[in-house]
Amino acid sequence: MTDHAKLSASGAHRWIACPGSVKAEEGIPEQTSSFAEEGTLAHSVAEALLTGKTAPEVDFLEPIQAYVDYVRLVSHGNELFVETRVDFSPWAPEGFGTADAITIDPTMGIIHIIDLKFGKGLRVDAEHNPQGMLYALGVLNDFEWALDGISKVMLHIHQPRLDHVSVWEISVDDLRAWGEYVKERAALALSDDAPRVPGDKQCQWCKAKATCPALAKLVQDTIIGDFDGLENPIAMTDEQIRTALENKRLILSWFDAIETHVTKRLNDGTGFAGFKLVEGRSLRQWRDIDEAGDKLVWLLGEEKAYERSVLSPAKAEKALGKKNFAKVADLITIPPGKPTLVPESDKRPAIGISVADFD
Repeated sequence: MTDHAKLSASGAHRWIACPGSVKAEEGIPEQTSSFAEEGTLAHSVAEALLTGKTAPEVDFLEPIQAYVDYVRLVSHGNELFVETRVDFSPWAPEGFGTADAITIDPTMGIIHIIDLKFGKGLRVDAEHNPQGMLYALGVLNDFEWALDGISKVMLHIHQPRLDHVSVWEISVDDLRAWGEYVKERAALALSDDAPRVPGDKQCQWCKAKATCPALAKLVQDTIIGDFDGLENPIAMTDEQIRTALENKRLILSWFDAIETHVTKRLNDGTGFAGFKLVEGRSLRQWRDIDEAGDKLVWLLGEEKAYERSVLSPAKAEKALGKKNFAKVADLITIPPGKPTLVPESDKRPAIGISVADFD
């Protein structure tokens, strides 16, 4: 699908939280990446496997197959709608999106929306996921003929390369009530004076982040306005320190976006006063690895010319596949991870560190 909705499902986390982002992003071209292209290919393979078509050959078939197996398990013999465009324009004008998998279970009275996330970055949860909820509203709009006795919706997020599955249930009545809230946010987003509301989730992939005055003000207020004792963190109050930590990721991402914006201007010849691009540090490498290997063997002998190491567990799993990898699973140990500072809302259990730990 080449067309793109202004109030899209995939961008709902942004325009619902920050209505002003819709107008701010107008005219800024979409950015692509190898990760995005890989995700698009993975969805194409999954679609082919679920619909009986010939799937493109890829070297990451195993995680896609895990998603396909999950979809078939959830559908449980009911009709399956794959890569289906749904229209939720009654709630968001001209709004539409493409759901990865939809199945309706009339016996249990459930609509299932299943979304494949192929990335290996952050985990995505189904709970109150606006993309999935908009898809569900689209099903209520488009599949009215098949919804007799349907009372609830199950949203499924499947991230096979993270071994992560998240499921959340919402009643149809509560979904419709949320839809009324979406109507208000959509109307605001399409207005001329829509507010800009910075935040971690809505700013993460916003194309207008680098030049956003609301985000710049948040950074200024957080770093300068509230911290008279910034040069000495010990003199700051707990509330000031908490505010700084809560906004760290957002502030750092803003700096990254500004650097990317200025770099692009210098690359395309627009220029930016006060800065220039220079050649960064580069590491030496062999011009011809095979020729270098032969010469090093002649000079040092084969034992010294080459290094040999055992595959890491991650590389071994990729090479062996899950079935054969099970044969070496008992040889793996997982040492404790480095303590990481997170908000109390994080679902991971807290760890305790005492003076005895430093003995």
